Amino acid sequence: MAGVIRESWNVYRERIGLAIIFSIPFVIAFAIPLLAPLPTYISAGAIFLRSASIFANGNIDLVSLAVITASTIFSLLFLSFAFVLISLLVKSKRTHSSVGKRVFEDLEKYIWKVFAVLLVYTLILMVASMVGYALGISTLLTAVVGFVLFLVIFYAPSAIVVDNKKASRAVVDSLRLVLHEPQYFIIWLVLATVIVSLVDVACIGLFGTLWSRYIALIINSLLVVPYFVIFQAQAYMDRFRLLRH
Repeated sequence: MAGVIRESWNVYRERIGLAIIFSIPFVIAFAIPLLAPLPTYISAGAIFLRSASIFANGNIDLVSLAVITASTIFSLLFLSFAFVLISLLVKSKRTHSSVGKRVFEDLEKYIWKVFAVLLVYTLILMVASMVGYALGISTLLTAVVGFVLFLVIFYAPSAIVVDNKKASRAVVDSLRLVLHEPQYFIIWLVLATVIVSLVDVACIGLFGTLWSRYIALIINSLLVVPYFVIFQAQAYMDRFRLLRH
């Protein structure tokens, strides 16, 4: 595990310029729901949709529904774009191939595959939220389903970019790898929780409650999230013993 943490940091440090540029779509993806007239809130440097508010109002017209749908789709597209670009950094580093060549040749098909995975993930979360709202346990059910699904698709974007796998095969292999070597997922989760919490606390202390939410969102999008995407790709590629050594 220490090796993956160290290797991820080395790639992050060596390619920090490209990592930041490739992370701009993360900022755009998180900003779209914020700029759209949606019931959202910011917490710990992330944007969340108040789905309960949508259900409680019960008067969503076609325009509002179209805005929600379009905002979600564009956000997922930008997320997919950033995931693919940063994963390509790791792939190019480990395989000694050209980033530019990979980007121009494979970018589009990778993005659509990752987008398909994220879209299905989002749709299932929405269904879980609606069912949970009807049962009076929306927050709990959505959180549990979201965590389980995230565990299942943890390596899926990396599998798509590194091995050019189909989306369905990438999800199956992702689950298999998480179950076989759960230590990488656990350390990723612990590190992400600690670092995001530290960034949130630091921003609140320096900028106050109001502005800290937006500043933490930008810091996480440009500096924190890229490292953990690199970590995912490194952990996935670490199964290649020849590349590890």
